[in-house]
Amino acid sequence: MSDRPEGPGQGGAEDGTAWPGRDGARAFAAVEAATDWLLGYPFVFRALAHRIGAGEVLVDYGCGPGKVADEAARRLGTRVLGVDTSREMLAAARGSTTAVAAYHLVEDGRVTALPDACADAVMCNHVLASLPTEAAVLAVFSEIRRLLRPGAPFVLLVTDPACGGTEYASLRIGDPGEVYAPGDELTVRLRRTDGSWQDVRNHAWPVGFLPPLLERAGFRDVVQHRPTVDEALTVADADFAAGRAWSAERASPPLVITTALAT
Repeated sequence: MSDRPEGPGQGGAEDGTAWPGRDGARAFAAVEAATDWLLGYPFVFRALAHRIGAGEVLVDYGCGPGKVADEAARRLGTRVLGVDTSREMLAAARGSTTAVAAYHLVEDGRVTALPDACADAVMCNHVLASLPTEAAVLAVFSEIRRLLRPGAPFVLLVTDPACGGTEYASLRIGDPGEVYAPGDELTVRLRRTDGSWQDVRNHAWPVGFLPPLLERAGFRDVVQHRPTVDEALTVADADFAAGRAWSAERASPPLVITTALAT
């Protein structure tokens, strides 16, 4: 599990770990993620800023090598705990980030080191696409609900499989003309920092499919938002947002932020 699902040109490990092993961790480090840093992560931070105070506990569920968790800690002033199914990702995170309080392993779907209702907020970025079944998605939502205190916010970032075939600045979701049902396999292309592309196998989870699952897992007040480039000009890093045309992102924004409150 990590900020981006599944390893280079292959599925995850048999235990469900995304970007498996050292090779997976190295491949993850080479992903550019420009579209995410325009239309995704800054909006996750904005949603959290309205709901969590300095010094409170934020869990990054599927933290990968910790870059987003580290940025959240710096921007929000929160005590961030990163959790992931990959020991290699956690090792990379411990060695490369400075602001995150601690990292914990997810084993058999549970963060055994963290007690019930320990978190004042949880974020989860690009994890669902590594999950092959509705039951697996529901299990992740249920574990996140266990970690949250009642009334605490959950912020979820996903790509929309309905935006298939469009080449964005740093990704392409699926193939042109294809329609994906929940759980269908699809190929996502991710741009590397050297300008090349790598293909990864993901699973399609239409954004409209998620609110009922969240409610089943114990969440309420589910709201979805699709950030636009015009919004990003005032939310993302100004120089970064102004540095490209973002033509495809303007025409069909591919990322969706879902927020919900634990019951």
